[in-house]
Amino acid sequence: MAEAGDSSGAGLGRAAPPGLLPLPCGFTPGSTAGSRHRPSPYSLQRCRDPFVRRRGGRGDEEKGEEEEEEEQEEVLPAETSLLNKLIRTSLVESCHDVEILQRDPNSPLYSIRSFEELPLKKELLKGIYMMGFNRPSKIQETALPMMLAYPPQNLIAQSQSGTGKTAAFVLAMLSRVNATEKYPQCLCLAPTYELALQIGNVMESIGRFCADIRLTYAVRGNRVPQGTVLKEQIIIGTPGTMLDWCFKQKVVDLKKITLFVLDEADIMIDTQGLAGQSIRIQRALPKSCQMLLFSATFKATVREFAERIVSNPIMIMLREDELTLSNIRQYFFVCRSREEKYEALCNIYGSITIGQAMIFCQTRRSADWLAVAMTQDGHQVAILTAELTVAHRANVIQRFRSGKEKVLIATNVCARGIDVQQVTIVVNFSLPTNLQGEPDFETYLHRIGRTGRFGKSGIAFSMVESQDVALVEMIEEHFPTFPDNQPRKLCVT
Repeated sequence: MAEAGDSSGAGLGRAAPPGLLPLPCGFTPGSTAGSRHRPSPYSLQRCRDPFVRRRGGRGDEEKGEEEEEEEQEEVLPAETSLLNKLIRTSLVESCHDVEILQRDPNSPLYSIRSFEELPLKKELLKGIYMMGFNRPSKIQETALPMMLAYPPQNLIAQSQSGTGKTAAFVLAMLSRVNATEKYPQCLCLAPTYELALQIGNVMESIGRFCADIRLTYAVRGNRVPQGTVLKEQIIIGTPGTMLDWCFKQKVVDLKKITLFVLDEADIMIDTQGLAGQSIRIQRALPKSCQMLLFSATFKATVREFAERIVSNPIMIMLREDELTLSNIRQYFFVCRSREEKYEALCNIYGSITIGQAMIFCQTRRSADWLAVAMTQDGHQVAILTAELTVAHRANVIQRFRSGKEKVLIATNVCARGIDVQQVTIVVNFSLPTNLQGEPDFETYLHRIGRTGRFGKSGIAFSMVESQDVALVEMIEEHFPTFPDNQPRKLCVT
């Protein structure tokens, strides 16, 4: 992709104003004097992840095992969104039903089955095919005709990660830009620095053949002096920095913005300060500016926030797939110790044929211990915990998907969103519990839901200690299933 001054003349230009380095793959904004160096979010080093909150384990009483002394990890929604963006190399085959709500029921609606049906420049068609998108996803075939229509229409869309919504609004921005005009025309807000960069990566890929369109990032570390004349047509950034650029540095004329995108609205309203900053920017935009708002969830708080941001929108909602236990056989072992749990796990391997397996642990210490034990016994295993950076986790998931490792040991950091057809067995090395020591039913459902995907049958094993058998009984009562699918007790030996 061409940089400013690149003699090739091809590719989406990326600006490098004062304080911002050109954007290679491992982009890190330049640090200012006296500030701490910030590592690239795409570094594969093993370190504490800034997205991860840590909370204490169950109660303050003395714990019987060393692993229970470790803090449990709670992953923030923004981290999950970034991880899903990194691991999606192609569109998810979604079975969601699309529901469209609009103020004017007489307004015609239509969908498309191919990108050629859209009013897209050949450079954009070439870019999207180079990304591997051969046909539109369900959200794209419904939303893109609305986003690209004339006159422009405001849109609020619910869309989960992996359904192609980033590519959809990137196409809208690249299509709306007047490449001959050298000033900001499109703004895109994301809740975090890392998510803003990931959207930019998608834009650079799709716009690689758009030689006259340039973008820059309104993110931390990219400081522009007051009076700077920005020539980039597209700005992607976070609300706080964008607010400074618009009102303090005054380097963006909001009256000239023709398209405004707000991504991850559900995360925005759950993060202190971001909602107010976003609304302040939006209110300064002209009434003719097209508004596109995307959210993974559509709770009442999201709807209220959207109504404050967007006037007279068309709304697209996707009904979320429900996980079911009807095609998953559940078994449990009663064990006396961690070592006996491992013995039961070895018995599983010795008695049934396994394609790929996912093993869930409650703590990072337990996951590390199990990974060492299985490796010493000759198993190829990968480990996935919140101690790894987001990009390292994405790399681990991709290796597991490609079959380079047959076993993935994980904490709750990946209980959702990993769909691998070859996963035939899920093992709960310890049952998921909340701070009160009760079963975490939602996490249990999403853990064992990693098997039994794509219409296939699956098997789930849980290792429990004698004092925790009551947890299994509570799970049985919580999930009404056919008798054949209720958890069955197995012998350890």
